[in-house]
Amino acid sequence: MQKLTAKEEEVLELMWQLGECTPKEIVALYPEPQPHVNTIATMVQSLERKEYVGHRPQGRGYIYFPLVKQEDYGRTKLGGFVDRYFKHSYIKLVSSLVQDERVSEQELLDFLAELKKKATEKN
Repeated sequence: MQKLTAKEEEVLELMWQLGECTPKEIVALYPEPQPHVNTIATMVQSLERKEYVGHRPQGRGYIYFPLVKQEDYGRTKLGGFVDRYFKHSYIKLVSSLVQDERVSEQELLDFLAELKKKATEKN
C-alpha cells in the first residue's frame, strides 16, 4: 500500500462511513467551513490512483467506493507504528499498554485462553 497524506486518510475515513458516495456527499460530512467539492474530488482521484478507491459511472458523474477495508488499512498502520516506536516488537507494545493500565492482566489471560482454545479447535 502506498502511503497516504493526512488529508487523503481523512477523506478515506469518511468514505468508509458512507460506503459508495460522491465527493459532494463527502463534503457534506465536514463541519463549517467545508472544503470545496473540487478539493475533495482531487483527494478522491488521488486515492483512486493509489488504489484505495474505485469508481463506477452514474449519470454524468461517478460514484466512488473504498477498495481497501478499514481493518486492513488499520493493520498496516499499526505495523508501521510498532516498527517505528517499539523496535518491531508487538510484545513491547503490549507491555507498554499493560504498564499504562490500558490492558489488564486479566484481559491478557483471557486473550491467551481464547488463543489456546482456537489452537486446539484447529487441531
